[in-house]
Amino acid sequence: MAGVSGTTTPMILDVDTGIDDSLALLFACATPEIELVAVTCVGGNVPARQVEVNTRAVLELAGYGRVPVAHGALKPLHKKLQTAEDTHGPQGLGHAELPPPSRPLDARDAVDVIVEAARARPGEITLVTLGPLTNLALALEREPALPRLLRSWTLMGGAYGVPGNTTPTAEWNVFVDPDAASEAFAAWAVAREQDDAIALPLAMGLDVTEQARFLGEHLRHLALRAGARPAETEALAHEPALATGSVAADPLLRFVVDALRFYFEFHARYDGFYGAVVHDPFAVAATLDRSLVQTKPAFVEVETGRGPAHAMTVTDWRGLTGKPPNLDVAIGGDAQAFLRLLVGRIGGLAADRSGVAR
Repeated sequence: MAGVSGTTTPMILDVDTGIDDSLALLFACATPEIELVAVTCVGGNVPARQVEVNTRAVLELAGYGRVPVAHGALKPLHKKLQTAEDTHGPQGLGHAELPPPSRPLDARDAVDVIVEAARARPGEITLVTLGPLTNLALALEREPALPRLLRSWTLMGGAYGVPGNTTPTAEWNVFVDPDAASEAFAAWAVAREQDDAIALPLAMGLDVTEQARFLGEHLRHLALRAGARPAETEALAHEPALATGSVAADPLLRFVVDALRFYFEFHARYDGFYGAVVHDPFAVAATLDRSLVQTKPAFVEVETGRGPAHAMTVTDWRGLTGKPPNLDVAIGGDAQAFLRLLVGRIGGLAADRSGVAR
């Protein structure tokens, strides 16, 4: 992967595992440049208890069941939790079903995991948050020096120059807990006022992630990369995408098809195309390879009050506030390069696992 130079990046993923989080987990497991230190869970796409089950089950499917998975915040800082089963399915994994995970949760909670890892390995840990920022806000309360202790932070969240996907102005992850997002953005602003060597967080918002449209043809190529029989992959490029034959015989490949089929149906219903916007793995990939995105630093704060701008990521593109940037906002990206990478990595993981699974 370009921009990595053979090194590994110690990474903690903070997830609310629905469909695209599960793809991000599989992508991380399939990427040798990532040392997956731990995964922390937060309520968002589905309630936190379901997130924990989904996360452990997906990691076990990938052969990474020994990665510590920690429970996290059950609800936002001040709001009532809203979840998105209409988008991700009743259990958060679309039409897919996985065996119950065999390994227990880590004894620590998400805040312990994040803070302890950052203190033990200062300047090394990259945190990638793929859900609401509740766990991060609570970790900042525990350890205000976190922006200095982490190597970097990437968030999937926000809509900085485009409409929201939850309200006309708000993106889902920020909408679920705008108070946590506000606190996290403010913490980096304060930290950089004290030390401008602290890295600006990479903000992967809808401006870029909605360009990553995973279609049936991508699914077909993923199945081919995994070793499925070519004739049995043709149906994946059409509606409905069904796992049959050698596709269904591979547990990881079947999971990907069954999970994405629900996502495809959702987007066909609401967005007019049979495919899926795969926000979360794009955020993980761009964390490793910044050539996948173009960014622009900006000062961003979150509207936490009621009204039509609730949870809006208010972005000072013109510098009118006079405040220095606190986020490095992705404003463009090479979605096709990312999708090729995603297909190759997850398809390769399925191919590697199929001998064990069968």
